[in-house]
Amino acid sequence: MTTPGQPAKQGNRSLDPHLRRYAARTAGMTASEIRALFAVASRPEVVSLAGGMPHLAALPLDGLATEIGEMVATDGLVALQYASAHGMPELREQICDVMALEGIHGHPDDVVVTVGSQMGLDMVTRIFVDPGDVVLAEGPSYVGALGSFAAYQAQVVHVAMDADGLVPQALREALAAVERSGRRVKFLYTIPNFHNPAGVTLSVARRAEVLEICRQAGVLVVEDNPYGLLGFDGQTYPALRSTDPDNVVYLGSFSKTFAPGLRVGWVLAPHAVREKLVLAAESATLCPPTLNQMIVSRYLATHDWKGQIKTYREAYRDRRDAAISALEQHMPEGCSWNRPDGGFYVWVTVPEGIDTKAMLPRAITQRVAYASGTGFYADKLGSRQLRISYCYPTPERIREGVRRLANVLEDEAQLHATFGPTTSRELSGPQNPSPDTA
Repeated sequence: MTTPGQPAKQGNRSLDPHLRRYAARTAGMTASEIRALFAVASRPEVVSLAGGMPHLAALPLDGLATEIGEMVATDGLVALQYASAHGMPELREQICDVMALEGIHGHPDDVVVTVGSQMGLDMVTRIFVDPGDVVLAEGPSYVGALGSFAAYQAQVVHVAMDADGLVPQALREALAAVERSGRRVKFLYTIPNFHNPAGVTLSVARRAEVLEICRQAGVLVVEDNPYGLLGFDGQTYPALRSTDPDNVVYLGSFSKTFAPGLRVGWVLAPHAVREKLVLAAESATLCPPTLNQMIVSRYLATHDWKGQIKTYREAYRDRRDAAISALEQHMPEGCSWNRPDGGFYVWVTVPEGIDTKAMLPRAITQRVAYASGTGFYADKLGSRQLRISYCYPTPERIREGVRRLANVLEDEAQLHATFGPTTSRELSGPQNPSPDTA
């Protein structure tokens, strides 16, 4: 037999001869069990209400193509070269202008440009979390965040939400419970605006209370805000960072307000934290892609990007309305859902006894896809919930997808009445996201 650290001997039946070599932290890295299903869900006959993909058809693609070509022709020696791990100075200044819309008075020196905000979240987790440390997160929470926390062997404790977002009293109780257990809370991870996946927004009245609770407890706040400018009534909420810059690390992204394929995000952090983030960025990527940064910077400088965000808001509002009206028309008795004021998602609760993860293969057979609720919890909850993403399909496709989903739910209810509740196999840990579920 082989010993730890040695390769498997010839004839060993292990499917992975490197199994004994992996670091212990890889035990928390679990591939999404529905990824294979979404290879089928990407077929044109399937209405996918699963992925949070922006409506890129709203972009002025012809004009962008011309400008990008001209940029490479005139500035290609810079655009195709290495740059600083910190990010381009001009883009960092522009990012501060974007954040000012939410009341943030940031300094360009405290901005670190990242390869998407997911990289920023990964770096923040890496520099703060030791194995066994606790991260507080809303329940449900973003699947990509849960994957990062699991990869660094954090223990996630969920904090309840309601229609007004994270519940302050639940936060106090979670902090007290962790303290009694002798563990350390490193930070609170929160998506305050148009939450992914729950679609709710933290009320203005609660924001100061949440910040004060964390300040008194000595707990950092990590604010993830990719949807903050996508409120359907045009309202922009004050960022948590705008109130408490010394105790909030802010994550931002151009993926939802411009183009996700460019993978440009950022972290705004207290100055000392910024230094460690730059070191983490250097070890991860050396530097973010200069070409992508220059494309975003040129777009912000030469296009009406605020008007483009308004166009996005109107498109997503129309899609939200289509989703809500279809839910009201077709969903069977016992289902409930929220009405989001912005962002991409509706969070649906189905009748008791129906398991949305177990139901998913049957839904795809009926040519509709969604994201089951279990992927958004670290503690195997969420089997009665599912997330509908209305951002990408047309309103007509959304209505048809919801109609198909309602038929699947009615069939599941009949199965439940005949054979009892369906259950799915328990997961071994949080699922890592794919573009279909993020």
